[in-house]
Amino acid sequence: MIADILVGIGGIVISLINIYIWVIIIAALLSFVNPDPFNPIVQFLYRVTNPAYDFVRRFMRTDFNGLDFAPLIVIIALQIVIIILQSILNHLAY
Repeated sequence: MIADILVGIGGIVISLINIYIWVIIIAALLSFVNPDPFNPIVQFLYRVTNPAYDFVRRFMRTDFNGLDFAPLIVIIALQIVIIILQSILNHLAY
């Protein structure tokens, strides 16, 4: 029974990570068109994504030829977390 609860919570966590990945993608795409920085949606997207970008930038250089690869690195790291969580949840389910 506890394993079922953990699998359910794990599924919710994986879904939240997937939503965050889409937020990162949207914020990265918005950065190409220079949106209004005073727009509340743009401010929300930057407030939600910048802590993850800053964390990655603290450990490695992400700016190459004017392109910032921090969103890509964060997305790859989150995909790895999803794979690990799914593996753990599959072991709990059986």
